[in-house]
Amino acid sequence: MASDALTPKMASVVERMARAGHPPLNDLTPAEAKAAYEKGAGVLEVTRPVLPRVEDFTIPARDGRAIPARLYAPSADVLPVLVYFHGGGFTVGSIATHDTLCRVLAQQGHCAVISVDYRLAPEFKFPTASDDAWDAVQHIAGQGAALGIDSTRLALGGDSAGGTLAASSAIMARDAGIAVALQLLFYPGMAAHQDTDSHRRFANGPLLTEALISYFFNGYVRSPADRDDWRFAPLLADDVDQVAPAWIGLAECDPLVDEGIAYADKLRAAGVPVDLEIYRGVIHEFVKMGRAIPEALTAQADAARALRSAFGG
Repeated sequence: MASDALTPKMASVVERMARAGHPPLNDLTPAEAKAAYEKGAGVLEVTRPVLPRVEDFTIPARDGRAIPARLYAPSADVLPVLVYFHGGGFTVGSIATHDTLCRVLAQQGHCAVISVDYRLAPEFKFPTASDDAWDAVQHIAGQGAALGIDSTRLALGGDSAGGTLAASSAIMARDAGIAVALQLLFYPGMAAHQDTDSHRRFANGPLLTEALISYFFNGYVRSPADRDDWRFAPLLADDVDQVAPAWIGLAECDPLVDEGIAYADKLRAAGVPVDLEIYRGVIHEFVKMGRAIPEALTAQADAARALRSAFGG
């Protein structure tokens, strides 16, 4: 494997983060962690694209809860759609924290993007996030005309924990006969336990540490048995035959990189087309650092190209 050294620009960002002296999220209460993540989410983002169509609406969950969602589109045309799930360890993050990224993917991907505000831990334990995600996918797949989108051309995407939700939803979509053109996964969480070489190598970060991962997951699972459910760890799925083709973008210096590679291998072994990109010298969350990290811009452009290709545009 290539060196784990950070690029100079990535190292500079990490150094600035350290100098800022903010306490790690795992030292905060969940409410404080949510607020702190929200406050810092846009600091390194590219300029937010202005789109002609941005609409907030809600999606009915199976228990009657209205799940907030936001639709982005670069034109008034009836466009194919990416359903997007934000990262944040099932604990932090929101439509707002991933607003710029979703706008970029809509603009560059020539598609609509629907960002889903699934319910978060610790208030809502596993499998609520997974249930909300799948309820959203089914609703959007069935309501394309009402939403003014072409839901027959559907992709599922997310970063980190959102990547977990996208991947598990892609398996459920296969089982339900819902056609998915692409699963778009930025550094997704895929494994039941944090026991890979990359988890050991990057246990102390930068940014995403073993302590923070444990903090997130301990608030999310009801018991250790939940970790062995494939909706938490898609690597444990019995089979992934005929699931949607995947574009997987990983950060080299990230605890999650090995499980992302393992999932790409699992898909390929099942005959699923996979485009795997490993961005060298960058860390977890890098895709939202486009103002500071050129690799973020590359990854956004690569992901958008994969969307255009999957949608035939």
